Amino acid sequence: MDIEFSPQKLNKIFNKVKDKRIAIIGDVMLDKYVYGEVSRISPEAPVQVVDINNVEYKLGGAANVANNVKTLEAEPILIGLVGNDFDGDVFIETMKEHRLSTVGIFKDKARPTTSKTRVIAHSQHIIRIDSEIKQDADEKVSVKILNFLKRHLKSFEAVILQDYNKGILSTEMICKVIAMCKQAKIPVYVDPKFDNFFEYKDVTIFKPNRKEIQDAMGIRIHDEEDAEAAGVQLIEKINCEWLVLTRGEKGMMLFDKDKDNIIIHNIPTKAIKVADVSGAGDTVISTLAVALCGGANIKEAIILANHAAGLVCEEVGIVPIFKKNLIESFNSKG
Repeated sequence: MDIEFSPQKLNKIFNKVKDKRIAIIGDVMLDKYVYGEVSRISPEAPVQVVDINNVEYKLGGAANVANNVKTLEAEPILIGLVGNDFDGDVFIETMKEHRLSTVGIFKDKARPTTSKTRVIAHSQHIIRIDSEIKQDADEKVSVKILNFLKRHLKSFEAVILQDYNKGILSTEMICKVIAMCKQAKIPVYVDPKFDNFFEYKDVTIFKPNRKEIQDAMGIRIHDEEDAEAAGVQLIEKINCEWLVLTRGEKGMMLFDKDKDNIIIHNIPTKAIKVADVSGAGDTVISTLAVALCGGANIKEAIILANHAAGLVCEEVGIVPIFKKNLIESFNSKG
């Protein structure tokens, strides 16, 4: 798929999204990075003792999607749950530091804030400690979320459903949100996970990765032919308008349902040197949503998203894509 982007065209797309609101509903997380040094073994057990030098807090899960939408200069409204705990307070403060609205963040005292603590010493990742509850969110809190969405829905250009199987996107929540958006004629873009994979019917974009399709469909994708067959079967099953399959170092596939035909486009990766694929999926769904809100067609949007994913994969750790960097990367390639 060969599409040229002039500086004028790119600026037109991204200038158009300024002040446009995109809702992100999903599982929010606090990523904690504990940096330190190891110089001894504990006398209590045969484990290393880490002397902490620094602690960093970053936005994870659906919050990372919101941050990507923000750095692409649209206006994200993140809708999710945190616990009534220290991590929840830190999460909200971290959002404020990134100039993200917290109006859609609800507290649930019955569950902890989902957090991932990574301990790193001498540039080595020693251990990760997770704190989470995966059961469906309390019904009263879910009602609050749905009421919030209902009140603000007409102000949104699009809705992203970002699922990490941590409880906010229950089967009932998914069905109600899609029905509300369909009635209001607002596009829905989905980044799914295993548990409710086939509940996301009739959405605008469905964006699984290769592992998610394999796990959900009970198949193995060995080559391009397998990927095409799986994509065709899946788009028919969930009846989405577009299916975007991300394939890591092999790039992406776009399945475009055009009347009775399914047109398949293969887009090779743009990463020059892959350092870390963490967060690339978040970048893809964010860029797709922003580009489409800016007037790009689906082919243009997926080229932009593929390019954005390639840029963040060249960085270590979870980093957002910035509008300036994305535009400059196209300009530098001529």
